[in-house]
Order: sequence, then C-alpha cells, then structure tokens
Amino acid sequence: MRVLDALDGIAAETGAALATIALAWTSAQPGITATLASATSVKQLQELTAAMHLRLSPEQIERLNSASA
Repeated sequence: MRVLDALDGIAAETGAALATIALAWTSAQPGITATLASATSVKQLQELTAAMHLRLSPEQIERLNSASA
C-alpha cells in the first residue's frame, strides 16, 4: 500500500482533508514535539490547524507507518 492510498482510506473514514491527516500523523510520531507547515490560503490554514484536533486511531497510524516503510 502506498502512503497516498492509506491517506485516502483514512480520509474516507474521518472526512478529514489529506493535509490534516498527514500533519496529525506526523505529530503522532515518537519524538516529534512540533510540526512546521505553511499555508498559502485560508482553506489550507484551516486544514492544517484542524490537525491539532484530529486523533488518529492506533490502527490508522499503523496503516500509515506501514505504507511509508
């Protein structure tokens, strides 16, 4: 499975944007205390800040980790 396929599946489950999921996944990694992202539109900013409230399940995180290995 590719990372994009895993992101698409989780987006279908959560209704969240791909950028939101990707940032939430990055933030959930051990040792990550902060993430950096920039936005060029209000919509992008809303998607990125939504990651602060999205809690991925352990199974979703494992799917993304496996896809990125």
